[in-house]
Amino acid sequence: MDRWDGAGGDPPTEPFVALVVPVEPILAPQAVVPEALHVRLFGSHAYFRLWIVQVVSSLGDWVGFVAIVAIAQRLGSGSGASAIGLVMTARILPGFFLSQLAGVIIDRLDRKKVMICCDIGRGLVLCTLPFIKTVLGLVIVSFLLEVGTLLWSPAKEAIVPNLVPAEHLTTANSLSLAAAYGTFPLATILFAGLTKLAEWLGNYGAFDFLRLNSESIAIYFDVLTFFTSAALIATLPIVRRGRAEERGQRPFEAGQVMRDLREGWSVAFRDPIVRGVLLCLSTGLIGGGMLVPLGPVFAKDVLHGGPAAFGLLLTALGFGVAACVLALSFLQKRLKKVRTFTLAAFTSGASLLLAASTDRLGLATAFVFTLGLGAGAVYVLGFTVLQESVHDDMRGRIFSTLYTLVRLCLLLAFAVGPFTSDLLDRIAQSWFHRQVTVGITVSLPGVRLTLWLAGVIILLAGLLALASFRQGSPTGRVRDLP
Repeated sequence: MDRWDGAGGDPPTEPFVALVVPVEPILAPQAVVPEALHVRLFGSHAYFRLWIVQVVSSLGDWVGFVAIVAIAQRLGSGSGASAIGLVMTARILPGFFLSQLAGVIIDRLDRKKVMICCDIGRGLVLCTLPFIKTVLGLVIVSFLLEVGTLLWSPAKEAIVPNLVPAEHLTTANSLSLAAAYGTFPLATILFAGLTKLAEWLGNYGAFDFLRLNSESIAIYFDVLTFFTSAALIATLPIVRRGRAEERGQRPFEAGQVMRDLREGWSVAFRDPIVRGVLLCLSTGLIGGGMLVPLGPVFAKDVLHGGPAAFGLLLTALGFGVAACVLALSFLQKRLKKVRTFTLAAFTSGASLLLAASTDRLGLATAFVFTLGLGAGAVYVLGFTVLQESVHDDMRGRIFSTLYTLVRLCLLLAFAVGPFTSDLLDRIAQSWFHRQVTVGITVSLPGVRLTLWLAGVIILLAGLLALASFRQGSPTGRVRDLP
């Protein structure tokens, strides 16, 4: 860390250590002030504020998501499902075409200002939503919201190492995961409460211009969270220097943008550690994502559970991720991150294979809990390894690449999973009447075969990551991985 002796020039723009020599005798011993609890938990005051931003933003996003789906269903009238599909497509498409350019912008501009502008812009766009009367208008709003998210999310991931000491990055990403998904249950409760509030305010004519109903009041709440997020981000001490600062001072030119894009792709696919993380996270999601559309069918047809069976599996998955977050926070200083990341990928694949192999709800729930442990570790450690391995001036492009791959692989899993299940079910019925006998009779419906395939895909993702990581190891051996 740089030191500044105070002689000439401006002080450095990031935290520094100053050597102070006392010129008077110390009259009394100074009490040692213990660190605040939130600093010990979050690593710094600045990251604690960023985490509050994430909680506020995620809560608003989930409430807004529920409201937008409800608006799409209402505007679609007889074809509500198609309208929801169009809106979701509008949220996915920008990532495929604009994410790499977004990464260049994030690495070029002041990330704090980018995040503030995105929050304010998304809030203003949302303000128009209660007055939109067509599905097309809803699709345009969804598209613009996603463009803002394309810039905000990678920028947030890129600034975390600027706010948190390296030894706290694992905990920071664990807390980020909790903020992103742990707020969903609270958002559903809040949406119901906002609906009641809208009914009460509807009795007063002074609020008629807001067109209050269960959807619009949720949208206004989401707008408030965006503006609150922008205000909190404005207080963050985000400082960049060196190559990152120099890059931000260069003008945008078509040729330079293309060079920046090529530079980002070069790091993403040539650096063995970065490539291994990207391959594992994206390929693994093809397998893991299949659990979402196939879970209800598996719970009903294979586990013979009632309507609550799938909910129980989701709860087990969530508790597994939560347990992983706690474990990583306590063990982060003892972990070999790259090795643990690979082990977690293998654990996830094996757990899904075992869960799909049983027909007992209790056993399946236990295996899905283990799947949550592995999946949570892959997510947290993957982000941590990228933040530690990638230079500040490249992080925007790398995380934009990651988010693009995640979108693509999840979309592929959601689309291919049900189709593959139906195809394998017909093949199983035609060839061996959906069961085989090897001492015991094993039922082989298409959904089980597809989940086995999903587990194999996750194991393959772990193998791809391991092969890539070995190239980055000094000796090429697993035990020497960091």
